[in-house]
Amino acid sequence: MEIKTILDIISNQGFPFALSILLIFRIDRFMQEIVIAQKEGYRQVLENTKEIHNTITSLNQQNQEYYFLRFSEVQKELSGMKVELGRIE
Repeated sequence: MEIKTILDIISNQGFPFALSILLIFRIDRFMQEIVIAQKEGYRQVLENTKEIHNTITSLNQQNQEYYFLRFSEVQKELSGMKVELGRIE
């Protein structure tokens, strides 16, 4: 076989093959970076969701305590009014 024929075969078949392998490795690295970024995004969303849940839970607890105290005050006022009404009769 002549050297020119061998060089033609290598250039016609070897270059596209080598380029394909190079592109596959670059795409693979790019896909790995996308997966890492996606996992980080999910982690941040989960952290923010937990923070929002904790804030809502805290606000609900504060509201419950406030309404319990307010209800107690209203009950005391109503009891006082009942006593006053009992005296009037």
